[in-house]
Amino acid sequence: MSHQIRPDRPLAGRVAVVAGATRGAGRGIAVSLGEAGATVYCTGRSTRTRSSPMNRPETIEETAAMVTECGGIGIFMRVDHAIEEDVKALFERVDQEQDGHLDILVNDIWGAESQIRWDVPFWEDDVRTAIAVVGNAIHTHMMTARYGVPLMIARRSGLIVEITDGQTYQARGPMAYSLAKIGAIHMAEVMADQLDGNAYRSITALALTPGFLRSEEVLARLGVSEANWRDGARVDPDFLASESPLLVGRAVAMLAADPDVHRFHGQALSSWDLMHVYHFTDRDGSKPDWGAHYRRTRGPDATR
Repeated sequence: MSHQIRPDRPLAGRVAVVAGATRGAGRGIAVSLGEAGATVYCTGRSTRTRSSPMNRPETIEETAAMVTECGGIGIFMRVDHAIEEDVKALFERVDQEQDGHLDILVNDIWGAESQIRWDVPFWEDDVRTAIAVVGNAIHTHMMTARYGVPLMIARRSGLIVEITDGQTYQARGPMAYSLAKIGAIHMAEVMADQLDGNAYRSITALALTPGFLRSEEVLARLGVSEANWRDGARVDPDFLASESPLLVGRAVAMLAADPDVHRFHGQALSSWDLMHVYHFTDRDGSKPDWGAHYRRTRGPDATR
């Protein structure tokens, strides 16, 4: 397999797995990696013949087609990342089809938004549901890393990206949600710590958060589409500072193409900070900076 990089396709010849690529940030990341020329395995539970508990119309087949349409190679595979046999089969396929080559692993498995009880304190929450939320967001990421990262270790190179919400360890809403999102940050730190040393110095692990994401589910909840998304500010004024999934996607693509990406090893990064580092824009040419908006509306010391 050729790994020659074209200037207009900096990730040509690179192989990526985007775990949780059906919609939202995962789809944006897969498409952006495709824009840069990568081969992208798009995984998730929603297919044209089998829906997921999310009950949404998006499918992994659609995501893979979008990757191919924008210049990459999109490959879809239905994977329930909570099932060990599914995850093992995914990376066995990547190993076989790509001659053991895996350059980019993005952990964006989530799918628990509808289960979160946002206005219920932990002492009144349904404990089984809360535990299921944490499992869906943490156990799946652990399983995926367990079977994906050895392909990188064999070649001593690669980029691991844990998608989360926020950059800090402060509480962010319900206990289950906080544990899920902070857990992803800590996973990146643990992986970075254990991948330190000369043997693995070319493998980088980090966490990455988008800002206020205009996912398909959020657009539907606000009664708007991507074409008229600004009308959503009538319901939530913060929506004017939102970003499309392509912004965080382009952040991942820029990281993957950066030969000096290891300087971010173990860190929790944001789409808006990387937008200023790499000078990219959202799909409409805008530069939404959620961090600046958050500080402006919540106070200069506000962080997430």
